[in-house]
Amino acid sequence: MEDDTARDVVHAPLTADAAEVLRVASEAAASGEVVVLATVLARRGSTPATPGQKLVLTSTGACVGTVGGGALERAVLQALALRLAADDVTTVRTETYKLGASLGMCCGGTVDVLFETVASAPPVLLVGAGHLGQATAPLLGRCGFAVTLTDEREVWIERARAAIGGPRVRCLAEPFDEAARKLPRRAAVVAMTHDHTLDQDVIEWALREGFAYVGGVGSRGKRARTVARLEAKGFPAGAIARVQMPVGLEIGARTPDEIAVAIAAELVRWRRAP
Repeated sequence: MEDDTARDVVHAPLTADAAEVLRVASEAAASGEVVVLATVLARRGSTPATPGQKLVLTSTGACVGTVGGGALERAVLQALALRLAADDVTTVRTETYKLGASLGMCCGGTVDVLFETVASAPPVLLVGAGHLGQATAPLLGRCGFAVTLTDEREVWIERARAAIGGPRVRCLAEPFDEAARKLPRRAAVVAMTHDHTLDQDVIEWALREGFAYVGGVGSRGKRARTVARLEAKGFPAGAIARVQMPVGLEIGARTPDEIAVAIAAELVRWRRAP
């Protein structure tokens, strides 16, 4: 293997075989992170790379695996970081690296590397772990969302943890803005707390932060009051129009489980929209 002094230019990967790299990539994608992956497809001549080697980089900075080390690995890491920064989630491409001519490596062979983005679960922040939060969170998880359920009331979060299972739901007893500190702004935020004032705070914060979807549980009367407060605070009309309240498709839902179905259906429609 080539000298690894170039490894830390972008990130310092943890050594792992291909199976471990795929495990890390899968778990990160399931939690809603953006995940980019490089795989050695072929080599010709003398190279440090072996076909099948993999290297993964996630939006939270996890970096695991190897494509052989040295200048080749530095170039691949830089390409992964650029792909991540550009939010390049749709394309798959193959790059050929000429180790001698382009990278100054004495081995002088060529390596073909496949770059791809692992499809990640859309992240959702549910604020409020009451009856509705506990019904909605696991349903969204089963629908393929990466759910963060947060509530400062520890007793309700403890109940949620006991009732909700599965890798796609995190239950956090902390303020909503702290719970969201690692969430990308492509996430959805839904306010369903026990307090109307807190719901208003969540919606105002989510709009200011620029989250892709902002919703709130409540009646049409509550929506009117929410809109009036947003207008009084100077929120632009376009931002106010983005607030989905009452959140959920109109299916005549009454119970927490029925309302959870309506909310999940609306978020699936939002996710699938072109």
